[in-house]
Amino acid sequence: MSSLPISTHPSMRRLAFRLSGFVRGRLWLQVLVAMFAGMAVGMAIGPTVGWLEPQAAHLVANWLAIPGYLFLSMVQMIVIPLVIASIILGMTSSGDTQQLRSIGWRAALFFLVTTLVAVMIGLAVALSIQPGQYMTQVTPDLVATAEARTPMLAELPAHIVSIIPTNPLRASVEQNMLQVVVFAIFVGVALVTMAPKQAGPLIDLLGAIQEVSMVVVRWAMYLVPVAVFGLMAQLTARMGLDALVGMGVYVITVLLALLLAFVFYLLLYACLRRRSPWQFLRESRDVLLLAFSTSSSAAVMPLTIRTAEEKLGVRKSVARFVIPLGTTINMAGTALYQVIATLFLAQVFHVDVGLSGLLVVVVLAVGASIGSPGTPGIGIVILALLLGTVGIPAEGIALIIGVDRILDMSRTTLNVTGDLIAASVIDQHTTEPADNPG
Repeated sequence: MSSLPISTHPSMRRLAFRLSGFVRGRLWLQVLVAMFAGMAVGMAIGPTVGWLEPQAAHLVANWLAIPGYLFLSMVQMIVIPLVIASIILGMTSSGDTQQLRSIGWRAALFFLVTTLVAVMIGLAVALSIQPGQYMTQVTPDLVATAEARTPMLAELPAHIVSIIPTNPLRASVEQNMLQVVVFAIFVGVALVTMAPKQAGPLIDLLGAIQEVSMVVVRWAMYLVPVAVFGLMAQLTARMGLDALVGMGVYVITVLLALLLAFVFYLLLYACLRRRSPWQFLRESRDVLLLAFSTSSSAAVMPLTIRTAEEKLGVRKSVARFVIPLGTTINMAGTALYQVIATLFLAQVFHVDVGLSGLLVVVVLAVGASIGSPGTPGIGIVILALLLGTVGIPAEGIALIIGVDRILDMSRTTLNVTGDLIAASVIDQHTTEPADNPG
């Protein structure tokens, strides 16, 4: 049987074209300029130069950060309907349950394996460099609160059962993205098995929801440069330049691990897709630059799909299912970052994680990254939940949040790279019939 194909909803193509305009306008360059300008303003009004009194500097920095918080709020506001609509429309694009099942298990296996590899890369780099040893000043009361804990493994069965949302509305309100994805998959499978006449109205409604989401995303994109400027000015004014420079080894550690994971993805593309990695970089340059600029894989998802289809030669039925799914559950860069950040803070606070603790960190980093929304700053939110499990003070996040902007931009680029390569590799190894016409 077949259902109404996603191509009848032109929102993806239209927004992808508009997002390409941001790349042609060198949004990535505007973001870099805004980031350094924000750091300069923050140093001027903050403790580094001290043009303003601390209270006045705090007030000015908060006002400068308003566009940044508006951007974050707009993306977070729209990510739930965008992900739900995109996953369901992607699943119904072919109308073939056999093809859906074949693509689904390949996508799940690819995401799990690559995320585990990324986490192991992060673990190896963090243990080799030991970035926390370069931090010489730590608040004593924070160290005193750090004590190892044993994770409650007995609660694991309950967590597994809780993957199925008993209340999808509450899952959406709480932004429990794993439950949201499971709900969308159930609805998508049900629509594929229904007659086109019955499924059509809901698919049309989801197409309209996707269109509205795209418009809001496009509005948010105009705020990106001023958002980055304001957030960097606020953080630098609060922490001072010395604190940011002291985090240099930590930043280098994360960027090195992300680079190694990026090389791993390129090798996968060369071996499994049997094409040149340099060709992949040329064809995906625009979307990777936009992902770096926005720090949001969800915001660039339309351009990611268009790049996969038109430049990498991925079939529509594969690209429009794998990429929306990957935007939510394929967070290899986020998982890698969480492992390094956890070990860094453990070293700073002299917490002996141990072998069992390392295993827990790896499992929780992979599990927590799956289902996290592809929005800016989500890595910090997940990290706060991860730290308490291994007895590291969550207050330690204050040490790394000042440099998180550049790291967030970099790990988002890796996440989008993983989505594109996943779609390409799965398309190469899926032999089901081609897309429906239309």
